[in-house]
Amino acid sequence: MVRIRVLVVDDHRIFAESLAAALAAEPDVDVSAAGSGPAALRCLERAAGEGRRYDVLLVDADLGGTPGVRAGAPVQPVASLRESGEDGTGDGISLVAGVRTAHPGVRTVVLAERDDPRRAALALQSGASGWVAKDCSLSRLLTVIRGVLRDETHLPPALLTGVMRELTAARKHRTESERLVESLTPREREVLRCMVAGLGRKAVAERLFLSPHTVRTHMQNVLGKLGVHSTLAAVALARRAGVGPVDLTGDVVERGGQLA
Repeated sequence: MVRIRVLVVDDHRIFAESLAAALAAEPDVDVSAAGSGPAALRCLERAAGEGRRYDVLLVDADLGGTPGVRAGAPVQPVASLRESGEDGTGDGISLVAGVRTAHPGVRTVVLAERDDPRRAALALQSGASGWVAKDCSLSRLLTVIRGVLRDETHLPPALLTGVMRELTAARKHRTESERLVESLTPREREVLRCMVAGLGRKAVAERLFLSPHTVRTHMQNVLGKLGVHSTLAAVALARRAGVGPVDLTGDVVERGGQLA
């Protein structure tokens, strides 16, 4: 019999232990529990090192008490989580993103107390394979667990329309952001990547061998072409367009338009 290894991640101990006990009663399920994102990542690393990788993570959407997306807020790309300072170990959805990066073979299912199409769409963007109500039946949860291992995506029927609407809107927003970034010159795009990395004007000037005045002009041009009024807004737009930060660890810099 092929056994399914499940890790329950929830900071409400009674719920986590009760769910783990219910799942453990299944003859083909091995289950453990973790009370936080960092603890879950440690479990995953230890299991991988021992050759006993987990198959499915069941993650509380509000892990750590992190508030959800406010009503009316647009779906943000995964990159915006990193921009806000989250490292994939805080709330449940950012943990999903961290697990997808570090353990791509593990399927994740988000457990939620309420149906929220915005957060469900964000969970799917982050790499989740399912969104399940915490008060669903055990048989339903087991169906989802086995389904995601067959590469199925599971959502409550009541959420389907709302989630599709959110994903379509997010895709449209990303496309517009990409179009604006494409209007930048190569030098302006390099300046933008420095801005995404959090470099100030002086640091950008030193990196690109430009004068601070020239960097200021490039930054103003970037803001104008992107149609924003602040560096923070420019960085958020760049993230939506998939623009990553310049590599601050390497030795590659630009001098006079040539790679040095």
